[in-house]
Amino acid sequence: MNTMTATMTTSATTTTTVSVGSSSFFANYPLMSALIAFALAQSTKLFTSWYKERRWDLKQLVGSGGMPSSHSSTVTALAVAVGLQEGFGGALFACALVLACVVMYDATGVRLHAGRQAEVLNQILYELPSEHPLADSRPLRELLGHTPPQVVAGGLLGLMTATAIHFITGSGHQA
Repeated sequence: MNTMTATMTTSATTTTTVSVGSSSFFANYPLMSALIAFALAQSTKLFTSWYKERRWDLKQLVGSGGMPSSHSSTVTALAVAVGLQEGFGGALFACALVLACVVMYDATGVRLHAGRQAEVLNQILYELPSEHPLADSRPLRELLGHTPPQVVAGGLLGLMTATAIHFITGSGHQA
């Protein structure tokens, strides 16, 4: 790890050492846990959609919605990794936990219902006569949110990812 150290002398008896350098991007345990959990969730969607529809849909690698929730896996992995690294009683973990709760609530609430409304609106569009001015409108995206089981599966994936990385690499030990 490349770090530069600056030493400041504040009095004749007190010396403070401050680390000024940067550590490797890839050594950032919470960030790597979140990114790996996201990649695993998106990759898993490819297989779950194949199992359900018996066809490969590469859009699942970048799309939202589906099983498991990549949003949930990402924020859960982040919160767990921050907790394992910084401690579960600190302000940083509290922020990560609140963020995770807001994202998961939103996935099953607003985004899920917006997707269901898009389904209804698309059905109305399909039933319009061809001479109607909106008949040629592009359909709305329907797969926006997640069902509760998809969010729970994403959360469990995030928990397992951050915990596995913690044990495999020995990362996240509290300072």
